[in-house]
Amino acid sequence: MSVYSGFREDLLGTVPSLRAFAVSLAKNADRADDLVQETLVKAWDKQQSFQPGTNLKAWLFTILRNEFYSQMRKRKREVEDSDGAITARLSVHPAQEGSVDLKDFRKALEQLPEDQREAIILIGASGFSYEEAAEICGCAVGTIKSRVSRARNRLQDILEISGESDFGPDAISAQITNTAFVA
Repeated sequence: MSVYSGFREDLLGTVPSLRAFAVSLAKNADRADDLVQETLVKAWDKQQSFQPGTNLKAWLFTILRNEFYSQMRKRKREVEDSDGAITARLSVHPAQEGSVDLKDFRKALEQLPEDQREAIILIGASGFSYEEAAEICGCAVGTIKSRVSRARNRLQDILEISGESDFGPDAISAQITNTAFVA
């Protein structure tokens, strides 16, 4: 008989005791069976660390107990969401739509005259004040304000944006998301 088969036989001989101990800890037969299975897998994986001649049953009970408490600690950090309410609030809009929108915006931005593109990038994307942008461009503050206004209007025309409702998810996605929150 090989070392492995002897270990295997001794391991299997402890299953009824392990299961009884697991049921006493978990207070649930299914969870107890999972604990015993996890214990056997870990014991088999770590059998080279078991010292022959020592108490196998005590070693296995220690593994089972440690596994039980590890699972308990893990469950404390988990939130039960059996009805899906928490998951529904975590929904996000598909990234591909944002990617397409960004591509469209870049194309539209390229269509602007250089002075308008420069002004809107300085104000809108770089965060400069109108005064700072005017100083960078070497023109009056009113000129920068005019360029930004014309650039915004032109971008709206190119992108066919008529109001705030054109931003964010489309009407169908918004309706689905809002329905999930109401339920």
